Amino acid sequence: MRFMFVGDSMTIGRAGDYTWRYRMWQHLSSTFGGPYRIVGPRCELYDTVADAPTSHAYADPAFPQRARRHLAGWGEGWQHMAPLIGPAVADTGADVLLVSLGLIDLGFYTDAEQTAANARRFVAGARAARPSVRMVLLPVIPNSRAEEDAPFAAEVARFNELLAKAVADLTTDASPILLAARPDAYDIHRDTYDGTHPNASGEHRLAGEFAAVLHQAWGIGAPYRPAPAP
Repeated sequence: MRFMFVGDSMTIGRAGDYTWRYRMWQHLSSTFGGPYRIVGPRCELYDTVADAPTSHAYADPAFPQRARRHLAGWGEGWQHMAPLIGPAVADTGADVLLVSLGLIDLGFYTDAEQTAANARRFVAGARAARPSVRMVLLPVIPNSRAEEDAPFAAEVARFNELLAKAVADLTTDASPILLAARPDAYDIHRDTYDGTHPNASGEHRLAGEFAAVLHQAWGIGAPYRPAPAP
């Protein structure tokens, strides 16, 4: 089974991070009984000094190169990934997409309706490349801006409603789509380092939500238990 992590800055991570992708690799390695691969066209972290995705300095240098694969980018959202997902799925044969997108769209590029339309384009592109692809989509977690900017908070809430509707409209038996929940007890003041991006506890909570959906819906893996950091 081939898994692809798709996301924005919360998923690519910055130099020195573990990333929630690393936490998912640990989880799958310890709980998934069958053969699996993590796939994607990229493997880098974002380098804040170079202002580019050029770093390979993961917090755990033993994180295998083969497990670092992803399709994530700092400052990239649904509108950026919609045209990229088809070629990425076609090239890698991804079976399951674990997707965390939307915050950057709403913050800088598109309103809730436009963002939801791009999410639907993303689904169509993935299915055009692989009609049986499965997807788990994470709703947008409001960040610190949403605490102070009421119109932005309203856009986040509206998009999450539209994303839930898109999942209900588009899921099929051949290509199921599941909507994850906001990770249980996720607190941006405790689980992020800047009000948006996950720290170690936030990484575990994000990975734990994806792991819970995979296990409960499709019997993949087991309940999430955080592995100790090296």
